[in-house]
Amino acid sequence: MKYFIITYGCQMNRSDSERIAAVLENIGYKPALNINEADLIVVNMCSVRQSAVNRVYGLLPKFKKLRTKNSQLKTILTGCILKGDRRKFSKMFDQILKIKDLLKYQPKYRNNFRAFIPISNGCNNFCSYCVVPFTRGHLVCRDHNEILKEVKSVIQKGFKEIWFLGQNVNDYHSPSDVSINFAKLLKMVNELPGNFLIYFISPHPQNFSDELIDTLAQCGKFGKYLNIPVQSGDNEILKRMGRFYTVREYKSLAKKIRKKIPDIKLSTDVIVGFPGETKKQFQNTAKLFKEIKFNFAYIAKYSPRPGTAAFLMKDNVFLEEKKQREKILREAIKKKCSKNSLLF
Repeated sequence: MKYFIITYGCQMNRSDSERIAAVLENIGYKPALNINEADLIVVNMCSVRQSAVNRVYGLLPKFKKLRTKNSQLKTILTGCILKGDRRKFSKMFDQILKIKDLLKYQPKYRNNFRAFIPISNGCNNFCSYCVVPFTRGHLVCRDHNEILKEVKSVIQKGFKEIWFLGQNVNDYHSPSDVSINFAKLLKMVNELPGNFLIYFISPHPQNFSDELIDTLAQCGKFGKYLNIPVQSGDNEILKRMGRFYTVREYKSLAKKIRKKIPDIKLSTDVIVGFPGETKKQFQNTAKLFKEIKFNFAYIAKYSPRPGTAAFLMKDNVFLEEKKQREKILREAIKKKCSKNSLLF
């Protein structure tokens, strides 16, 4: 029996798919070279934007066609799934599985260069546009001993990059020793012997402590790259997003980081066309981009998601306007963007 995994979404989903592959192979499945020869298809979905959900719907005609050739074909849906989508998809897939228990399984890494290692799952921030707390639940951290064991394993296998994953990595505290926060975890990993670099995504600006900045400056194995999502350069929009920091505080954080780590590459995440975002408020975001000079930016056009607080707000920025705002921001970082900036 052969399996094929289709993964949508972020690095956390990619990491989850590596663990799904390990589970399937442990029970006797073999990887299929392509979807056409699979006896089991697993779709690891994303719900961040409606377009991501629509991609799953787009697979269904393909599944129907494959079943005419293989009547034993089974399909499983997992990943970040909202309750409303779960009800709809329950009639279209043979089984829907929750993703939260995967961290206890060792992954089957896709390559031997870059290892994605989740240190937590879920989030407690409840940003008004985000589905993560509703699809992955509240923040749950992995034990530091378990993380270190996995890190040592990938170092021994010769991996050169270790990426720590979490919806908010700098909220990390080990469940077996709450004194071990994210900064202390990084110190422990940095002290391990081996030729590798440490990266992580994504931290929250609100909880990016001086201790963490000092730790990164002192860790010789830190890869000198940070993604710190700003989401908007306007204080009123930040409040509506449930992002409890100001533009001034974000700029102060970026300044402190660059002072301590002069050769750092900074990237960010931003949402354009959030409900009620005026042209003037967007210009504040464009101004922030010019001031901070990000090396790269992940720019998303706002998409309403059921169940979030922002879904109740009027999505009153037209799609064409969102596209134009996205274009302006891309132009703002074009000179800074290079192949070295784009790490994925």
